[in-house]
Amino acid sequence: MFTGIVAAQGQVTDLVHHDGDLSIQINVGELRANDVKLGESISVSGVCLTVVNIDETLVTFDVSAETLERTALGLLEIGTMVNLERAMMFNDRYGGHLVTGHIDTVGYLESREDSARSVQMTFSGNREIAPYIAQKGSITVDGVSLTVNSVHDLTSGVKFDVNIVPHSLEVTTLGERSVGDCVHLEADLVARYLNRLRHCSR
Repeated sequence: MFTGIVAAQGQVTDLVHHDGDLSIQINVGELRANDVKLGESISVSGVCLTVVNIDETLVTFDVSAETLERTALGLLEIGTMVNLERAMMFNDRYGGHLVTGHIDTVGYLESREDSARSVQMTFSGNREIAPYIAQKGSITVDGVSLTVNSVHDLTSGVKFDVNIVPHSLEVTTLGERSVGDCVHLEADLVARYLNRLRHCSR
């Protein structure tokens, strides 16, 4: 479980394609790899991955065929920067919201516009995630916990607006995102369970 508060950015240093799956090596830098343990879960741009090898600051993760199918990790290139967050400790503060690291869908950055010192971004998602996105609710974009400013339901899916403050622009990869880029979207966990409860109680 994560909180959507990115701890550091990492850089992809190696990609090894196997028979249908992938190994990703990331220089985790400021994440303090000396404290990372084998088998630990780390959010990589919002995707929960398991550490399978550690070599100083270089950490390797295996990505299954299922994860490749549901995420954009297969599009990573050597040199790509990714957002990193270690699993939360339940005796610690968490400043975002509950995040599982299980991606709902791949979305796209539709527009970005400066708003004072912040940047307003509009993302699109498919119809499956639409019921879980609400104004002033939470959503995770590439592992970053964000507050939804407004929601626009479409026949083909949904668009929503978020405001990225200067700190988030600096410490996450969102500041480098361009229109047309794909991103990982995870809906709010509470919204998901409430929707499930509503359907089960009919």
